[in-house]
Amino acid sequence: MTTCEKITWLLSEGERWLKPEYRCSGRSMLHKKSKVEFHPLGVIGAIVSWNYPFHNIFNPMLAAVFSGNSIVIKVSEHASWSGCFYFRIIQSALAAVGAPENLVDVITGFAETGEALVSSVDKIIFVGSPGVGKMIMRNAAEMLIPVTLELGGKDAFIVCEDADVEHVAQIAVRAVLQSSGQNCAGAERFYVHEDIYSSFVSQVSKIVKSVTAGPPLAGKYDMGAICLQEHSERLQNLVNDALDKGAKFVVRGSVGHIGEGAVDQFFPPTVIENVNHTMKLMQEEAFGPIMPIMKFSTDEEAVKLANDSKYGLGCAVFSGSQRRAKEIASQIHCGVAAINDFASTYMCQSLPFGGVKDSGFGRFAGVEGLRACCLVKSVVEDRWWPYIKTKIPKPIQYPIGENGFEFQESLVEALYGMNIWDRLRALVNVLKILTEQNSPANSKRRDD
Repeated sequence: MTTCEKITWLLSEGERWLKPEYRCSGRSMLHKKSKVEFHPLGVIGAIVSWNYPFHNIFNPMLAAVFSGNSIVIKVSEHASWSGCFYFRIIQSALAAVGAPENLVDVITGFAETGEALVSSVDKIIFVGSPGVGKMIMRNAAEMLIPVTLELGGKDAFIVCEDADVEHVAQIAVRAVLQSSGQNCAGAERFYVHEDIYSSFVSQVSKIVKSVTAGPPLAGKYDMGAICLQEHSERLQNLVNDALDKGAKFVVRGSVGHIGEGAVDQFFPPTVIENVNHTMKLMQEEAFGPIMPIMKFSTDEEAVKLANDSKYGLGCAVFSGSQRRAKEIASQIHCGVAAINDFASTYMCQSLPFGGVKDSGFGRFAGVEGLRACCLVKSVVEDRWWPYIKTKIPKPIQYPIGENGFEFQESLVEALYGMNIWDRLRALVNVLKILTEQNSPANSKRRDD
């Protein structure tokens, strides 16, 4: 659905945002036209994660190709089969419209493949972990290749006491269980006002208890598997660390029949309370179906807790007062914010997506993401060519006249003086100097 939204936005608005954009030329350049042009960079390289294999290929590809580039996409080694399958779809589409078959390429491999790609393109877009993102940035720095890094998050989900708990509970469960929690913009820290804390925990627990994880092709389960066996084990270690430090299980969902001999990578959806920020579960990106819930008593405390993270991708704030929710969200140091909703910013494909701190930098999606695939070129030209051309005033032509400094000083004052009278006096002096400079007598003195 998100990919379809991106295609729709590009087709309806993309061309408009790649046209030259005219800007103000300023006071001293009134006789000039100023514009920004957007040209293709050349070859974009994208190294993408495994959690959304379809969208993670099409998202950078659509922006890169639409803005006139070619692109090479290195898919995760954990999503090689699906990556190659989607590539065949792309190849068929290119052939259908007569586009060059090498306009888009999808490659597979391990770390060395990614390293080779970084040094071979004009820009890198990376979606993955902070550790790998830093390595890519170091390699790109050797060639001064620009990078966009989307490195995951630890998004805060804040629920004020005036929110509709029953309504928010369904959104909260979706925020943590979507894609089995393997979602960079998923909610990972839940801060609930103390007045509604018990009610909220009760509501989400009822929903989570009814959720069953199992093989999606069976058609009867609510949630799929964890992609990697070792990641499933890591999730359990995060839970164990929290329990050892005083957290409590509230409820766990169930795991259905996975079939004899199948690898068990199904992690039951889990609700945990009595958590605090000494626990790894509240500091490290979990990337799984775990909902840790913590109390707060004031809006200021909620903001402080939300900002107490090395990540800064997104947040969601719920309140009966939209103004209050916006005020809280505005103080959270992150790249995207949803008011009385979860992750709706990414469905609005006109908006940029990205974060700060360990969530990375740069933006994809939206106008900013589209233009990030371009060489941004500033262009200035004469506004009334050939009738008015650039000409250096005589007082500051080489050799500089004896009144050159006075002329420049008066010109600056005339253009940028603090009040109208100072500017008018300076303008009169500018005109006086120019008149004297252009007089026949002065011309004769210069010739002598």
